[in-house]
Amino acid sequence: MLVSTSNTFQIMEIGIDSFASASADNGKYIVNNNIQSIADLLERIERADQVGLDIFGIGEHHRKEFLDSAPSVLLAAAAAKTKQIRLTSAVTVLSAADPVRVFQNFATIDLISKGRAEMVVGRGSFTESFPLFGFNIHDYDEIFAEKLQLLLQIRAHEVVNWSGRFRPALKNQTIYPRPVQDPIPIWLGVGGTPQSFARAGALGLPLMIAIIGGETHRFRPLVDIYRQAGKAAGFAPNQLKVGLHSLGYVAETTEQAVEEYYPGYAETFTRIGKERGWPPVTKDQFNAQVGKSGALIVGSPQEVAQKIVRHSEALGGISRLNFQMDNASLSQEKLLKSIELIGNEVKPLVNKL
Repeated sequence: MLVSTSNTFQIMEIGIDSFASASADNGKYIVNNNIQSIADLLERIERADQVGLDIFGIGEHHRKEFLDSAPSVLLAAAAAKTKQIRLTSAVTVLSAADPVRVFQNFATIDLISKGRAEMVVGRGSFTESFPLFGFNIHDYDEIFAEKLQLLLQIRAHEVVNWSGRFRPALKNQTIYPRPVQDPIPIWLGVGGTPQSFARAGALGLPLMIAIIGGETHRFRPLVDIYRQAGKAAGFAPNQLKVGLHSLGYVAETTEQAVEEYYPGYAETFTRIGKERGWPPVTKDQFNAQVGKSGALIVGSPQEVAQKIVRHSEALGGISRLNFQMDNASLSQEKLLKSIELIGNEVKPLVNKL
């Protein structure tokens, strides 16, 4: 699909995001299982590269069900095994990290990959990183805003002078290595707060929206806030990219995709729901999410491609869509097949449509 950005056009990027799910054995997490899980993840990234997908992202969590607490290490391993695909975080939990180290890590990945690294920075959807790294959850937004400002300053300048509340000041500090790309892309990962959308626009940063439920078109007013803030700050429309992180899965037919994806999806989100006070997932709710305006992108290549186009139209044009599919306890064989279908069939269909 050609996405209009003022007087220019660009082909939509299609990719995959992963949270590096650990393999459970009756609720216990076994080291040998996790060794295989990491090997499987790297195989999926290689396959995404081979079938021509544009981007692969690794999340960051600090929980026993995920193996992505050090995403830059996983991305560096992937950089050495791939040739074309861009590699990004999804997201880097900047609030709990040192912006100096974040920049150094991703600059190093950029060197390993010969200029294919990106980062999506955000506050994260879970809060366990705050006590783990000694931060106060009540400073949630202030910490992120300050660290983002520092990260952007590091990206722009080799010599940094900076001071803030949550980190020791930097005085005439040189920060190396520098990446191949100048500047290395930094996207802002957001959920559903207007302030986050306005911040991304005011800074001219590309926007990655995590839409894991509800109806995608309901995010249009927030995307409009982003674009209006960017315009007011003097940024051109083609600088204000919008991407979607969406739960999805592709199989040969929609019936097969639903049958394979639903059981693991329901188990995962029912378990997470117990922590957050959500009711258990039902099949009717799932069917509504898979429907025409629902957020889930689950189905055959043709139906999925058409839904991606509808999502783009509903939001006034998107530049990137990343599937997040390893949250449903699917086998490695099924995940690899889905990646192949996305690369070989969905991506060409989206561009054609």
